[in-house]
Amino acid sequence: MATKQKTQQPSMIDTFREFKETKNIDRTTLVSVLEESFRNVIAKLFGSDANFDVIVNPDKGDFEIYRNRVVVADGEVSDENKEIALSEAQKIEADYEIGEDVSERVDFAKFGRRAILNLRQTLASKILELEHDTLYNKYKDRVGEIITGEVYQIWKREVLVVDDEGNELILQKNDQIPSDVYRKNEAVKAVIDRVTNDNNNPKIYLSRTSPLFLQRLLEAEVPEIAEGLVAVRKIARIPGERAKVAVESFDDRIDPVGACVGVKGSRVHGIVRELCNENLDVINYTQNIKLFIQRALAPAQINSININEEEHKAEVYLRPEEVSLAIGRSGQNIKLASMITEYTIDVFRELDNAEEEDIYLDEFNDEIDQWIIDAIKGLGLDTAKQVLGAPREMLISKADLEEETVDHVLNVLKSEFEQQ
Repeated sequence: MATKQKTQQPSMIDTFREFKETKNIDRTTLVSVLEESFRNVIAKLFGSDANFDVIVNPDKGDFEIYRNRVVVADGEVSDENKEIALSEAQKIEADYEIGEDVSERVDFAKFGRRAILNLRQTLASKILELEHDTLYNKYKDRVGEIITGEVYQIWKREVLVVDDEGNELILQKNDQIPSDVYRKNEAVKAVIDRVTNDNNNPKIYLSRTSPLFLQRLLEAEVPEIAEGLVAVRKIARIPGERAKVAVESFDDRIDPVGACVGVKGSRVHGIVRELCNENLDVINYTQNIKLFIQRALAPAQINSININEEEHKAEVYLRPEEVSLAIGRSGQNIKLASMITEYTIDVFRELDNAEEEDIYLDEFNDEIDQWIIDAIKGLGLDTAKQVLGAPREMLISKADLEEETVDHVLNVLKSEFEQQ
């Protein structure tokens, strides 16, 4: 049995030492976890570990276990774990007397194969728990930081990234820029988006679509932001397509937009490449909401704005040739403007023939179904000119009408004024 102990004991210590080296576990924790593992097994074997001393020396790769018992008269032992008969004690040392404490070294291997297997399983469980705690504690306060990892595995719905210590980080599909392409072993940069620890199972989620990722890239590229002279106030993104960034300067001598863009866009070139050619619009932030909306809708030139602060809505009036600029390709410009200003923005054309007589929509119910008229009136558009002044895309999306239906309505209304 002694030979078995020599075989098992170094193996268990070596296992823990290897974990210590790879996971950077300190010596105090190392000793504590190994001692706790021994005590758990002893408690299962004897019902209690209170009268046992466990001495662990990971540097030497050994351990010692001592059981402490009180000497009682022969035939009066009521708990063999805590008491020892006088005759048995005197076999250890002849001068033991009743009432004295006996400390006896225990050969753990004599507990049998089941006890050794139990110890290994307990130790493995403690190591896994410790590994989870270490990972969670490392990342729980780092949310919002940029990290560069290595692509380890690519799946349909997520990419597994590892940090420089081999810890696993998750980049889910909805946190990836649509045009991102990943290859195994290549470096990937992302922001630490959130850290969870459900059932002591920590998971670190990364993001490349978060506005915070763009903000961190700007902070790294623009010295004035890092120094606190320029602040990023708001960011709105359509990842991989377009983004708007509102910035403010705390120094009248510094142009915040120019500082962020750089000479000929030199400071944003690297950011644009990192974001898969995502176009950046940098604008001056202001608390004047009318002016902020005007800047957010650039390059469109606005004639007038009506603001409803309670409902956070804005009606913007432009010349007909400016409407397409305000809306942008696939509606991106107006969508980003609404996101960054936090206002619902509706754009309207200002017609040159305003002096012509307007006509209520209900008068067209012989050519347009009444339910269609009611759907359009639900948007607050009661007359033909109001409908003609509204963007086609808005009529389709907000009135929930088919494109063909909207085109039919517009043609009917246009033809009426052409006849006049």
